[in-house]
Amino acid sequence: MPTIEIKTYISADIQTCFDLARNIDFHKASMEHSNEKAIAGKTSGLIGLGEWVTWEAEHFGIELQLTSKITEFESPNRFADEQVKGAFKSFKHEHVFISEEKGKTLMIDIFEFQSPYGVFGKLANRLFLKRYMTNLLTTRNSFLKQKAEELAQIS
Repeated sequence: MPTIEIKTYISADIQTCFDLARNIDFHKASMEHSNEKAIAGKTSGLIGLGEWVTWEAEHFGIELQLTSKITEFESPNRFADEQVKGAFKSFKHEHVFISEEKGKTLMIDIFEFQSPYGVFGKLANRLFLKRYMTNLLTTRNSFLKQKAEELAQIS
């Protein structure tokens, strides 16, 4: 099962980072390039334990839908969402936040996924999917870092 781990250092407090990461409206803004929108379940505001959202987005020129549910939640240190229905065979995305000195936060994304279609899915993982997902998460994390640091300067 492919695993992606990304560490992002943010000059903002842990609660701000945690809340941005679980904010549906912020997620939509950070994924604007793929026309991602929440179409069912929790479609706005902060998502919490047991809540789910169905996303619709365009990836690889195809409109896809994916439903994920918050399965673990420990504010403000971590939460996890897992696919309930969608294009992957399965995925789990852990969001971990560690408070550092002087109001800084280390955000760690751990994204584990399985592709469908057996050997063809494994080939797709090696050829492009793991790189594509890494780029997608890195772009989103850069957006979150920028917004969190802007908010930290205001307060």
